[in-house]
Amino acid sequence: MKIAIGSDHGGYELKAALVRFMEEEGYEVADLGTHSKESCDYPLIGFEVARTVSEGKAERGVLICKTGVGMVIIANKVHGVRAAACYDVEMAKSAREHNDTNVLVLAASYTEGKKAKEILRTWIATDHAGERHARRVKQIKDIESKIKGR
Repeated sequence: MKIAIGSDHGGYELKAALVRFMEEEGYEVADLGTHSKESCDYPLIGFEVARTVSEGKAERGVLICKTGVGMVIIANKVHGVRAAACYDVEMAKSAREHNDTNVLVLAASYTEGKKAKEILRTWIATDHAGERHARRVKQIKDIESKIKGR
C-alpha cells in the first residue's frame, strides 16, 4: 500500500517518526513535506496529500498539524477525500469501519509518538464494515458529486 503523508511545521517531528514507522512496516511512503521545522502554510501541504489520494496516486493519506483541525478542513475540500481527525484508536477504527476514510489526520500537540503509531496501525488495518455504513458512504459520495457538478 502506498501512503502519502504531510505535515506543517508543528507536526514535522511526529511526521518524521511516522515515515520511519511506516517504512519499517513495509509501506511505500510519499513524504510530501514539510521537510523542516521552519514555519509553513498547512493548506498547501494538506491539499497535496489529499489530491494525491483523490487522484489515486496513493491509496491512503496521513496529515499532521498541531490540532488536526486545519488539516482535516483542507483535506475534506478535495473531491473523493474522506478525512477524519482521530485522537485515539477507537476513533481511527470507527473512521475506517463506518466512514471508509482515506485520509487520517493526527494532532501533534495531543498525540505522542507511541499513541500515534497505534492509531495509524489500527487505521491502516481496519476495513470498511460495509452494510448500512456503505449506504451512508454512498450518500456522502452522491452529495459530493452534486456539489462538484454545480
